[in-house]
Amino acid sequence: MQKHPMTVEGAEKLRQELNQLKTVERPRIIDAIATAREHGDLKENAEYHAAREQQSFNEGRIQELEGKLSNVQIIDVTKLPNTGKVVFGTTVHLLHIETEQETIYKIVGEDEADLKHNRISYSSPIARALIGKQIDDEVEVSTPGGIVEYEIVNVEYI
Repeated sequence: MQKHPMTVEGAEKLRQELNQLKTVERPRIIDAIATAREHGDLKENAEYHAAREQQSFNEGRIQELEGKLSNVQIIDVTKLPNTGKVVFGTTVHLLHIETEQETIYKIVGEDEADLKHNRISYSSPIARALIGKQIDDEVEVSTPGGIVEYEIVNVEYI
């Protein structure tokens, strides 16, 4: 089975969510089902059906998280020597050559990607263009609006 790369922080967030679902949500839903059963006729009991639907969703999410965590390859870039090369988990400072606007991206796993927080997936077009490059390299990224050129200003292993 193929391993999926993930940062230490991303794996920890998944573990915390899994723990929350198992130790807090699961018992709460079980109590809601028990309370709804006490109300009698289950065929027309909306509370019961809603609680069972919540239980189904919760158990599905637990299975999904357990599956992801069992196939994850945790990569800690803080333990790697900073060679100035862009690799998975690094934080990259880019300079848009045309507009001279600086952007910072952290290259993360697919489940951790969040553009609002400048965390891009290693499989995104920008990350694929950056991985393997060095500080001061110029990179061309194919976007829907055309080709955009960036210069790698800095690479941090944080």
